[in-house]
Amino acid sequence: MEFRHLDLLRELSVRGTLAAVAAATHRTPSALSQQLRTAERELGVRLVEPFSRGVRLTAAGQVLADGAEDVGRALAEVQARLDASLGAPRGVVSIGSLPSAGEALLPSLLGWLRGTEIRLELDDFDLAETDYAARTLDVDVVIAHSLAGDTPQGADGLVSRVVAREPIDVALPADHPLAARPRLRVEDLAGTSWIGVPEGYPFDTILIAVENLTGERLERRLRLRDNRLIEALVAEGVGLALLPRFTTRPRPGVVLRPLDGVRADRSIVALARPDRYARLAVRTVVDRLAEIGEGLVH
Repeated sequence: MEFRHLDLLRELSVRGTLAAVAAATHRTPSALSQQLRTAERELGVRLVEPFSRGVRLTAAGQVLADGAEDVGRALAEVQARLDASLGAPRGVVSIGSLPSAGEALLPSLLGWLRGTEIRLELDDFDLAETDYAARTLDVDVVIAHSLAGDTPQGADGLVSRVVAREPIDVALPADHPLAARPRLRVEDLAGTSWIGVPEGYPFDTILIAVENLTGERLERRLRLRDNRLIEALVAEGVGLALLPRFTTRPRPGVVLRPLDGVRADRSIVALARPDRYARLAVRTVVDRLAEIGEGLVH
């Protein structure tokens, strides 16, 4: 029984199709099919069966897929003990991050890692909250966020560690009537227009909470992902917006105000699959992210 076969079954269990596994792992579906046939010959059981236009795991295949995480964790723990015996964590750690959280955390992390035996591979993506957990299949650590709690939706079964808590402020044009107030209340926002985020993105939960409390719907003139673009549009008077405090450096014509009366902060969370988190290098990186997060100025 080879771990690469177990890992393939786990990938197929989570991603659903050979095409999706092939795209994520940079292999061809035919190569994966050949690997499955090899595994079936070696194990003497059928691992997949035809389903719709593709294949799905058999009961035996699912048993092995479920066991892949335990085997991977055991291998990672052995590697961690080896690393510890050699005196320092080492190896490549891949991180995928929400851009605004990455901007606050990753430069300091890279600086701290200079001179160590750990090398980072970085990616960035801005997703709906429920989509971050799935990205732990592709990288060792996902830096995600949640406004609903300390664990993003869909992250059950993953290692989830809060590395920072960040206030979310209201960005207003400097000449807006509300800009004269040092803090804003929920009732102040009635009748205002907004540059929002796509539906399902965490910041939208703040506006939904405001709507629930005031009983009035807030107009979203636009729904955008990029905070820098949103800042520029706020400066032009297109609407109000919600922006993270640590990485927002207001340009002329924009002011930030705290919002009282609803939860207006986010948990920035490091997510990892348990077998990947067992690696000493991965745990070291997450520990350092938490230290950097504690030092961020509110």
